[in-house]
Amino acid sequence: MQNQEPRDLLRLTVADVACEACDILRIELRARDNRVLPGFEAGAHVEIRLPGGMVRHYSLLNDPAERDRYCIAVARVSDGRGGSALIHQQLRVGMEVLVSAPRNNFPLDGSDAPCVFIAGGIGITPFLSMIRTCVRIGRPWQLHYGTRNRLRAAFYEVLTAEFPRQCHLHFDDEAGGAPLEVASLIEAVPVHSHLYCCGPTPMMEAVKHATADWPAEQIHFEWFSSPELPNRAESAFDVIIASTGARYPVPPGKSILEVLEAHGALVPAACREGLCATCRTRVLEGVPEHRDCVLTQAEREANDQMLICVSRALSDKIVLDL
Repeated sequence: MQNQEPRDLLRLTVADVACEACDILRIELRARDNRVLPGFEAGAHVEIRLPGGMVRHYSLLNDPAERDRYCIAVARVSDGRGGSALIHQQLRVGMEVLVSAPRNNFPLDGSDAPCVFIAGGIGITPFLSMIRTCVRIGRPWQLHYGTRNRLRAAFYEVLTAEFPRQCHLHFDDEAGGAPLEVASLIEAVPVHSHLYCCGPTPMMEAVKHATADWPAEQIHFEWFSSPELPNRAESAFDVIIASTGARYPVPPGKSILEVLEAHGALVPAACREGLCATCRTRVLEGVPEHRDCVLTQAEREANDQMLICVSRALSDKIVLDL
């Protein structure tokens, strides 16, 4: 199997860097010649390639109607893997960065039902583009946004000045340290609404629990990190590369991606946690055991694609379109 080079990379220039809130930078990226950039839809993200081979993905927060720039926000994570610290310390106006074309794992559904957005911390970012889209098409929406305090509320001025009636902000320190209470707010949501959530894991799990009896197609999540999965016994299986017929054993404790890389295959991958879908691969034969946070219920049931960084096989072999 031939090594695969990164797809659709754009060389963009940092046009602006600004402090949006405590430990949060807003970054504007443009083409050096100001050409039109590939379009995107609300909820999309781009991957940024950083020195040392690091790849990080960030939601696009500007209006999708804008075609001359991409805007992202990066929260500095003190105990992270180093990507956010590097951006905060080194990224400056005028520098060039390699950026993927936008991809969307968190799109607005195609209905005209009301949207309810629940955000925590830097999880506000995908909702900025969704809000702009809803405003433009006249779709009803409301936002519930929780942060530790006002200093950490990104885009506070924009939200409160432009959308004071639709935006409901919660600050833990002003509520005696209590986080946003999602169960009660979800109880008040009209039953035909679509609910979108992005934030820290405790918030996501609380929303997931509170919507357990909702139709799956009305609930949409974008995770920062993979939720903890129940302990399950792992069985060995074989992965087969359709283009060459090469067959490799995948033992317990190893991912398909790791096995392929160990045999010289450079499959596009970024988060390695089942969050970004960079490694999404077509399945030609076999039954995947889906462990990602991206595929919809319908996509899981179709069993014709999988995220090979985390998902495994329930069958003895799985044939991939590589």
